[in-house]
Amino acid sequence: MCLRHKVCRLQKGMVINMKILIVSDTHHRNENYLKVLQKVGKVDMVIHLGDVEGSEYTIQEAAGCPVEMVCGNNDFFSELPSEKTLQIGKYRVMITHGHRYYIGMGNEMLKQEAIAHGADIVMYGHTHRRDLTTYKNSYIVNPGSLALPRDNRVGTYMLLDFDQHGTPFFAENELPRLESNVSSFRRKFDM
Repeated sequence: MCLRHKVCRLQKGMVINMKILIVSDTHHRNENYLKVLQKVGKVDMVIHLGDVEGSEYTIQEAAGCPVEMVCGNNDFFSELPSEKTLQIGKYRVMITHGHRYYIGMGNEMLKQEAIAHGADIVMYGHTHRRDLTTYKNSYIVNPGSLALPRDNRVGTYMLLDFDQHGTPFFAENELPRLESNVSSFRRKFDM
C-alpha cells in the first residue's frame, strides 16, 4: 500500500501498520536525528516538537515521509506554527513545543489546553525530559531530546504505532550507549 493511500485512509479514521517517529529539541545537531532514521528504518510520519534551530529542510528531506513540525522557543526566525492539531486515525493530536504553557513548571496548563482542544494525544517538548502519562482520556507525550537530554546521558525519542484495533503504543527509545545496545520500552495505556 502506498503512503499516499495510507494517509487518505488515516483521514477516514483507520490506522493500518503506521509507524510514527516523535522527536524534539534537536537544536541544529542533526547527526542524532539522522542516526535514528537509519536505526528505525522506514517510518510513515515524523513529528518534530520544536527547537530545530534552522534545520527544517534537513529534517524534512532526510525523513522521506510527511513531517509535522512546530516552532520551539529557540526557533527565532522560523515560520513554523507554535502548535498544530492533527487527525491520526481516530485520534485528535495536538502538537506543541510546550514553552507557551510554562511546561517547565508542570503540565497543568497543557492538560487544560488538551481538554479545550478535545485532544486525545498531546505531544510536547521543551523540557528535554521524557514524559508518557495519561490525563482524563488523553495521552501526554514528550520524547525528550535527541541532542541535549536532561534525564539521560544519551538522546531519546519515541515511536508510535498502532495495533489492529487502532490502539496506540508508544515505544520510549534512546540512542545506543557505547557500552550497550539501544534500549526500548513499548507500552499501551488502558483508558
